[in-house]
Amino acid sequence: MQKWFNTAGPCKADIHYMLPASERLPELEKLIAQENYFVIHAPRHTGKTTAMINLAKELTESGQYVAVMLSVEVGAAFPHDPHLAQNSILNSWWNQVRFLQLPLPNPSQIQKETGVSQLDLQTVLQAWSMASALPLVVFVDEIDALSDETLISVLRQFRSGYPNRPKGFPQSLALIGMRDVRDYKYASGGSDHLQSSSPFNIKVQSFTLSNFTLEDVRKLYQQHTEATGQIFTPEAVDLAFHLTQGQPWLVNAIAKEIVEYIVKDPNTQITAELVNQAKEILIKRQDTHLDSLAERLREDRVRIIVEPILSGQELVNTPEDDLRYVLDLGLCNRDSRGGIQIANPIYREVIPKVLASITIASLTSIAPTWLDNDGNLNAQALLDSFILFWRQHGEPLFGSTPYPEIAPHIVLMAFLHRVVNGGGTLEREYAIGSGKMDICLRYGKLTLAMELKVWRDHRPDPLKEGLPQLDKYLSGLSLDTGWLVIFDRRSGLPPLSDRTTTENVVSPAGREIIVIRG
Repeated sequence: MQKWFNTAGPCKADIHYMLPASERLPELEKLIAQENYFVIHAPRHTGKTTAMINLAKELTESGQYVAVMLSVEVGAAFPHDPHLAQNSILNSWWNQVRFLQLPLPNPSQIQKETGVSQLDLQTVLQAWSMASALPLVVFVDEIDALSDETLISVLRQFRSGYPNRPKGFPQSLALIGMRDVRDYKYASGGSDHLQSSSPFNIKVQSFTLSNFTLEDVRKLYQQHTEATGQIFTPEAVDLAFHLTQGQPWLVNAIAKEIVEYIVKDPNTQITAELVNQAKEILIKRQDTHLDSLAERLREDRVRIIVEPILSGQELVNTPEDDLRYVLDLGLCNRDSRGGIQIANPIYREVIPKVLASITIASLTSIAPTWLDNDGNLNAQALLDSFILFWRQHGEPLFGSTPYPEIAPHIVLMAFLHRVVNGGGTLEREYAIGSGKMDICLRYGKLTLAMELKVWRDHRPDPLKEGLPQLDKYLSGLSLDTGWLVIFDRRSGLPPLSDRTTTENVVSPAGREIIVIRG
């Protein structure tokens, strides 16, 4: 049977390329044998559900356990009514168990044996464990979809039944979700409601499902090569890993875009150029995964982390829970020195574009005066167009951005997106504490690099610091000229239209730099 790269829902071993669950979470079988309860958390679309469905299947087929993956997501509709939530959850559980042909006693049988008219999760799990000839293992998916009283009720029932394992409750139970258990307190309205320092203090350990390694990406793509003969060049695999940093959905999405839509002839080798082409398509199309990630950018907990990263500023007085939250979302990760950065180059492209989307939509009427008669980008014409745009539209557009502290950055990026919409690309680099954002615009044969700096109250002119930083950036791109854009955000200044200026200076390394102040 032909197999495919999957980007929608859990992978199925018979039709999708996938990595074995046991390879991604090798420690779990030992924990299950030791009758432990645990938590697995990872961002969306990293393969949690796929891994746990297949692990449950492997455990059941071993003949040692009855193992099942069950979701509580349907209970999310009733955050303040645990009874309605549990009725909905239990109905979905019975449907799932019936489909899997697993031996779960029916509701009337449980009610008759227990004398309980209103069934809850604890009663059902207890009855199932007692009736099962083999130890029961339950993976509870989408636990963090629940909130408020319903979440509290479910967690308390799991804690209450825990001492009776394995004869009277599941031998092992795992909570599966996007966030670690510590964040359930936030979803339940605070730790006071849970009356515990931890909302799931019976868990022995929390795991996160890591992104693919370079070797994992190579193995996944090799499955396609073995099935079809189509080769991913080593350079293509390396670039796919670099762009995605092993994020499973992105790894699959790039390959799927290439083999199903860009190149339909399996005799054609998949090159780094094709990987770049697929990356641009994904960013432009902004599929479900990227769209759902972008939605998080409007949350205050995310904004206070992402805004300083984009402007290169330090994180100031950031709550530790908020920092953990963006890490759990997979939006950011830690660099080799323990600092915080946007998780991968594709997210680095998507995030500024999303933040500038409203501004971009308002620029469609601006004519592309930066192009010559042959459709080539003219650097001087681009500079003239930008200065005119900035003087006329810059300040009014600042209010259209969701991140006011970096409004000038976002408006400039919106303008540049209008420029590259005709067939170019934008690449961005930024890091906490650097005090800058670097942008590389590529359009046909022209490559233009620029560095963005901010001049704030009680700080010196960024020109002296910015020129050597820009020199370093230009050196890496083998360029002899570039733009240094200084956003003057000091108080008491005249209007932007009156203070926007340009000047030509020579950098410490002898490069010709255009300094734009505004």
